[in-house]
Amino acid sequence: MARRERCSGCGLYLLVPPEAQTIRCAICQAITNTNTQVTSNIQPNGHWGHVHDSFIGPGRTSYLGAGTSGIPYVYGPHQRPPQPTLSLSPVPVHGRKRALLCGVNYHGKSYRLKGSINDVKCMRYLLVEKLRFPNDSILMLTEDETDPFKIPTKQNIRKALRWLVYGCQSGDSLVFYFSGHGTRQLDYNHDEVDGYDEALCPLDHETEGNIIDDEINDTIVRPLPRGATLHAIVDACYSGTVLDLPYVCRMNKEGFYIWEDQRNPFFYKGTSGGLAFCFSACDDNQISTDTTAFTGTNTRTGAMTFSFIQAVQNEPRLTYGRLLNAMRNAIRDVKAGLRLNGPIATLINKVLFGTTTQEPQLSSSEKFDIYSKQFVL
Repeated sequence: MARRERCSGCGLYLLVPPEAQTIRCAICQAITNTNTQVTSNIQPNGHWGHVHDSFIGPGRTSYLGAGTSGIPYVYGPHQRPPQPTLSLSPVPVHGRKRALLCGVNYHGKSYRLKGSINDVKCMRYLLVEKLRFPNDSILMLTEDETDPFKIPTKQNIRKALRWLVYGCQSGDSLVFYFSGHGTRQLDYNHDEVDGYDEALCPLDHETEGNIIDDEINDTIVRPLPRGATLHAIVDACYSGTVLDLPYVCRMNKEGFYIWEDQRNPFFYKGTSGGLAFCFSACDDNQISTDTTAFTGTNTRTGAMTFSFIQAVQNEPRLTYGRLLNAMRNAIRDVKAGLRLNGPIATLINKVLFGTTTQEPQLSSSEKFDIYSKQFVL
């Protein structure tokens, strides 16, 4: 009887004849050894385990990294079709909440941050203490972790993104949070309106490269089934469309908005029936800040993260529109309060909060009335 095996190159499932020991993928041409039993280290109860290369596929060192030939695959000009829903372990129960929280301070680097790990801890507190996420349903990747599989390297973040949506079904609420550096790079497959891919910078991005929006969309947006919901909160520079969602909410200072359609007829960026939302720290051409301006102490925090948590904690029955406005107003008010005159004041402003505009953004897999839809995690 024919069986299914995951391609060692692009990750698609292949239908394999019972007698076959290898098979070549029609999409990426990678050859997969099919007589090696692949085992998952995601536990049957859905908890995070140490996901080794056997979870990724035979001969692989990363999800879309070096193949069996040792030549790296470029995430690419081709758009992969939706992946089959074959599970690697028993399907989890309905209504589960699950969160992936990544914080990267880049210790020892000239571009190090001081608030990202603190941001992750604050976000975990919000999810567990205020929003009733189970403790064991939250995976944290930071440089402070002692487990090497929980350090926010590119490979670990990729595996964790796959863990987040693994076995997802109707009733599930998923959260992806990232605090760290973001960047943009030339778009080589021409799916971006502005000609640039947005990307997140893992701890080892100098040697391993960034994680671009195409891959993030393909990994955690495309698989979402009907009835499942994903919320991404991304506190990074150039992060406005970092999930590559089809619709971007364009809002002015008075709170009036329109949905900007960024769909491309050649690249499907939506879900498999579920809902995906992304709150990001700033637009694709803006930078974000970690600052002490909000706390009034030496503790640094991401401006977007602090304003997000404060709004969610302080205002019950918050709508998406009210949340977006609250974040924008909080950042705008703090910056206005720091706008003093004179060269000393200018230097203080720059040190505490940066010098560029930062406006949190909202994007979505579907258009909706942001002032009537309640924000629920």
